[in-house]
Amino acid sequence: MGSLRTPLAKVRGLGSAKEGTDHFWKQRLTAVANIFLVGFLIVLLIRFAGADHATVKHALAKPQNAIALLVLVLSGVIHMRLGMQTIIEDYVHSEGRKVVALMLNSFFAILIGITCVFAVLKLSFGA
Repeated sequence: MGSLRTPLAKVRGLGSAKEGTDHFWKQRLTAVANIFLVGFLIVLLIRFAGADHATVKHALAKPQNAIALLVLVLSGVIHMRLGMQTIIEDYVHSEGRKVVALMLNSFFAILIGITCVFAVLKLSFGA
């Protein structure tokens, strides 16, 4: 007996939840982005290690630095949420606990993201 999936479904590679490849590619995309963005952060930290507050504030006031840090926050938070989602889906077997854990995971990621964005913007615009 042949497969019940249509040829289009086979090409798209989507499972029954229709999210498998999307989740996979987002995880990989954010991982690659994080390699470059964390590299930028390390260079920034080394460059301004021991610098006073005014010097760091001046450096973060430059749009290219602030935007790169904000993109790092966004990419890092998305990557973190997706990774934890995978762990929760794989290892939490009770459906009720799984739903609660997934909701808490999303809320935690949002809280971390907002806090980091606030910190970067505060330093960029004049803390």
